[in-house]
Amino acid sequence: MYLLIPAAGMGRRMGSDRNKLLLTLRSQPLIAWTLRAAEASHEISWIGIISQPADWTDLKEILEGLCLTKPVEFIQGGTTRQESVYNGLQALPADAKQVLIHDGARCLATPELFDRCAVAIRPSTPDSLVRAHSSAPLPTPDSLVRAHSSAPLPTPDSPIKGLIAAIPVKDTIKIVDDAGFIQDTPDRSQLWAAQTPQAFDVQLLKQCHAKGLEQGWEVTDDAALFEKCGLPVQIVEGEETNLKLTTPMDLAIAEFILHQRLGNKS
Repeated sequence: MYLLIPAAGMGRRMGSDRNKLLLTLRSQPLIAWTLRAAEASHEISWIGIISQPADWTDLKEILEGLCLTKPVEFIQGGTTRQESVYNGLQALPADAKQVLIHDGARCLATPELFDRCAVAIRPSTPDSLVRAHSSAPLPTPDSLVRAHSSAPLPTPDSPIKGLIAAIPVKDTIKIVDDAGFIQDTPDRSQLWAAQTPQAFDVQLLKQCHAKGLEQGWEVTDDAALFEKCGLPVQIVEGEETNLKLTTPMDLAIAEFILHQRLGNKS
């Protein structure tokens, strides 16, 4: 399985003017924890780090210290996450059929989560593992990339073409207008918090990204592009500890989680 890691973001909300994935957590850069989990995954065989060339020297030093056995390639990032993933897709090896995309800032994801998503996206995965809630056939790639498509969903026996790790929302969510007044309260039982890894059929995701560029869509994850193209995206159970590290408070929480996992080991 091929893994793309968008790692081009700055750490301004962390109070830093450098790539936040170069900040340290328990004496190791954030990106190192992500890479260690990818290395320990049984399913991942290739890693692409999407980042700015200015960070490549630091990233190469980190890789030398990790002594990974899996091939790692650097891919130039874009000005947005969406553009960075687009670049990453173009750089995948020609034989890549499915891909995992994982935010480097979610450095607490476990090898088991990577494996769970990788197995679920495989065409041979039994429908009992990741069942799509529909009764109509999956659209062909040629019919897929149209805005707000009415393309039908897959049957339970069809292979899943897109999935994301996610966890049920615990808080009650309010929809609020510009003046700060509550307009609606969605049913919490149907709300899930999206995480990464997200896994997709490579050719379909490339088409969705191309359609996004053509239409000027701006999205915060790849699943949203699938949705806009009328494609179903399945949920795979994520992890409560799979935080996206964005603020100094997140770093403190991550420190506690790693202490619980590892004790005094690094």
